[in-house]
Amino acid sequence: MSRLETRFAALKAEGRAALVTYTTAGDPDYATALAILKGLPAAGADVIELGMPFTDPMADGPAIQAAALRALQGGQNLAKTLEMVRDFRRGEGETPLVLMGYYNPIHRYGVERFLAEAAEAGVDGLIVVDLPPEHDAELALPAQAAGIDFIRLTTPTTDDARLPRVLNTSSGFVYYVSVAGVTGAGSATTEHVEAAVARLRRFTDLPLAVGFGIRTPEQARVIARIADGVVVGSAFVDQIAKAESSGAAIDGVLGLCKQLSDSVRTAR
Repeated sequence: MSRLETRFAALKAEGRAALVTYTTAGDPDYATALAILKGLPAAGADVIELGMPFTDPMADGPAIQAAALRALQGGQNLAKTLEMVRDFRRGEGETPLVLMGYYNPIHRYGVERFLAEAAEAGVDGLIVVDLPPEHDAELALPAQAAGIDFIRLTTPTTDDARLPRVLNTSSGFVYYVSVAGVTGAGSATTEHVEAAVARLRRFTDLPLAVGFGIRTPEQARVIARIADGVVVGSAFVDQIAKAESSGAAIDGVLGLCKQLSDSVRTAR
């Protein structure tokens, strides 16, 4: 079993949802970002999403856009992001790590080279938000052949006719984008999420994680009662943006992670 399969199976046996955290590689700088990444498992992160900085992150709101720009201005690139994964894996062999971002940097790096290095570094999954299933042969299928899960996004506008096509080559888990908008922009109602999760369960047996707009422990607790995973990103990025020092950024992110984890673990 993959790390993602193992983690979600263990959490299902525990009767609770996963806390899935997102931060941007290299934000605000490599050393601080790595310290945050290494601290997340102990702070309660069950699955980690690490953003690959890109100049034009079209699915992201102002907070994550700014994080990507900070990282790029600091010299972060895809090679350094893979090195960050290697650094993380030297001390952590159990927590699943998923790279999230856009296809352009991977395409420029070279798909074959990227997948080989990602698998060697210890990447467990990919979320590539701008690569639809019609282009599975470019990345999704080669990734899965390399032992890396390819995680699909579904949205409120993904209808029943489209869902089977989107989910056909999904693996790891399914990420439900709960609002029709960019990251950090508003949040969905409980009723909406309940209906969406129930609908998705008719189409897939994969774990369902819900994200976009979840910022507080109380919001996380509500979603953790419904879904298999709760994804939080912009709230962590905001902690980094407002921090006046590296130490404050680390403490802010890991402190919030602990609060969110406590809520998720006691939700049911």
